[in-house]
Amino acid sequence: MGDVSAADSKKVDFGALAALHKWPSLANQRRPDREPYQVSQGTLDECISAFMEKPAATRHLYEIHTAPQPPLVTDILSAEHVTELSRLREFL
Repeated sequence: MGDVSAADSKKVDFGALAALHKWPSLANQRRPDREPYQVSQGTLDECISAFMEKPAATRHLYEIHTAPQPPLVTDILSAEHVTELSRLREFL
């Protein structure tokens, strides 16, 4: 995510609606011939918490879908992005 100042992080609405999606997998690898499916829905904060509860070795199979909140939040958040947002929210 690069250089993110604390002022920018306060612009993130962790109460925004979001959904946690999981990619179908085979041998712990995403199936490119399949689409991700929704496993839970709630706030961005709840979805980040649900994501962080997943085993680290399987987090690459998950992503969060939400309304974009530039510059920090895109419409589909990858595992790496969710992990960084999780760290950021601890400072808010």
